[in-house]
Amino acid sequence: MELNIYAYKCKRCKHIQYPYRTICRKCGDNDHNEFDIVPMSKKGKLLTFTHLFTLPADYETASLMLGIVELDDGNRITGQLDIDNPKIGMKVKGDVQIVRQELYEKRLGMVFSKM
Repeated sequence: MELNIYAYKCKRCKHIQYPYRTICRKCGDNDHNEFDIVPMSKKGKLLTFTHLFTLPADYETASLMLGIVELDDGNRITGQLDIDNPKIGMKVKGDVQIVRQELYEKRLGMVFSKM
């Protein structure tokens, strides 16, 4: 089963937005819950990135790389990067994976790799 992160498509103007907002960002003339839930695009362009080295003690890794990606549908999302030498503007593809695991809790998020 493929995992997805979902966005919200305005029933009036068809604009897809993420994260959820009660009013459409594009038409601004929307009633509460006038959205269809749709899976987000998983391909996009890396806008910026950072390498974190001082994570909280409960992380199982010493460092983590995060990036902001502009998806093909125009939305932006922050996700982990599984790329050795990221470059701003490079094409990436995402996959929903476990990004953090506590005792009995698994946290899912987008992990991007090079296309």
